[in-house]
Amino acid sequence: MRDAAVPGQAPEGLPPDIATSPLFNDDLAPTPQSRRTWTTYNFAALWIAMAHCLPTYMLAGGLIALGMNWWQALLTIALGNLIVLVPILLNAHPGTKYGIPFPVLARSSFGTVGANVPAILRAIVACGWFGIQTFIGGEAMRTFLVAVWPAFDRIGDGVSVAGLSVPSAITFGLFWLVNIGIIVFGMNAVRVFENWSAPLILVLGAWLMVWVVMRAGGFGAMFDRPSTFATQADFWRVFVPSLTAMVGFWATLSLNIPDFTRFGRGQREQMLGQTLGLPTAMIGFSAMAVVITSASQTILTGSDPTTLWDPVVLLSQITSSTAPPGLDAPLLAGDGTRLLVAFLSLLGVAVATISTNIAANVISPANDFANCAPRLISFRTGGLITGVIGILIMPWKLLADADAYIFNWLVGYSALLGPIAGIMVVDYWLIRRRQLDVPDLYRVRGRYSGVNPVALVALVVGVAPNVPGFLRSVQVLDGGPDGWDAIYPYAWFTGFFVAAVLYRLGMRRSGFGSPRTS
Repeated sequence: MRDAAVPGQAPEGLPPDIATSPLFNDDLAPTPQSRRTWTTYNFAALWIAMAHCLPTYMLAGGLIALGMNWWQALLTIALGNLIVLVPILLNAHPGTKYGIPFPVLARSSFGTVGANVPAILRAIVACGWFGIQTFIGGEAMRTFLVAVWPAFDRIGDGVSVAGLSVPSAITFGLFWLVNIGIIVFGMNAVRVFENWSAPLILVLGAWLMVWVVMRAGGFGAMFDRPSTFATQADFWRVFVPSLTAMVGFWATLSLNIPDFTRFGRGQREQMLGQTLGLPTAMIGFSAMAVVITSASQTILTGSDPTTLWDPVVLLSQITSSTAPPGLDAPLLAGDGTRLLVAFLSLLGVAVATISTNIAANVISPANDFANCAPRLISFRTGGLITGVIGILIMPWKLLADADAYIFNWLVGYSALLGPIAGIMVVDYWLIRRRQLDVPDLYRVRGRYSGVNPVALVALVVGVAPNVPGFLRSVQVLDGGPDGWDAIYPYAWFTGFFVAAVLYRLGMRRSGFGSPRTS
């Protein structure tokens, strides 16, 4: 729970006038030293818990479905996560040094009013991810209910709600309520939850892998299957946007990582914990997914191999009371065993999904929405707004196929977030040289007040080159391939470097952020 605030008093280290500023509330305040308790383990556990989620599990499958072999897919995932680790660590530094969250840090580059632009863009992406994770968790819940009560899957007699079956809509709503309920317990509850969920997720994932491999009598044939690319040019056409998508997967956290590092004991703890946690967890869990899927294809010879990359589909076939395609009997003998496995599977998916959802997709947008009206919107209110938008986005449509998920969703939003990351990195490390006037970040008439036009122009110009390619990708624009299509696969990289360079040049003539003389 948050420390109780003293009404009418500024927090430790801030002048008295900050307490009455419309840009201040307790959730956006700098974290006091007494609450900066996160250790190396806490940060590593955070990333292990966030990385061990179903979208991560499905990443390698999506890349293999696009034509890569297993090692090409894992190499792409590894390289993408090592690249995105760089802006994550760079933007993490001010969070630990000053104890401030992402939307407050953004005020130093975009201005106290202008910071709402990157905050809302980041928040909308998080709402989409919140919806995706909630939908996946709801489908796992539906799988368990069908295993216990097969008639549940026939509720509604085929009627759909906004493209979602009635059973799926029910479990989506139930899982949504579970996520929203956790929000009321605050940031410390997230730390405690991540600490015990991380090892639990690893144990359950390892158990599933061992069981499937033993049942299949080996790792399966996928490790011998070559890629489908005839030439290096064919591989490159898939590799580049896929690499961008891997960077885009955690591009959200590369912005709002100060929301977590503000609770760190020191720079060494957060840097070491994140370096140990992010790349290793993403590579390890993706490799585990390849092994499980490959062995599953050996067992379930009559199943559609493209669906076995979805662990919910795989678990539904394992726990089914009827024989899956290609087998004469159910995979699990006895109702007791089947229900126990179904329950453990639901527990694993639920813990993985909730830990990622709360940490990655609620904390940031809740702070971002609060930043728009700190006196009216608290962390909890911002979390509720996130949950509602997560429903309206209809996430089940974002997961329609690998092309839509990787090229439209991951690459598409990376075009928005790359420029923001470039601007923030340049501002803190090159323009401010790691020195911020923290009280003025909360003042209406401080050195960062209003809007920094240089940042907004750099953001727009950084996004602009990727817009035509994105519109072509989602089939809003027609026509043959052109130069814009060649730029779009590099969306995050293009946006980051264009915005960073333009912002650096523009700030040479700008006085924004300089000390006020009156």
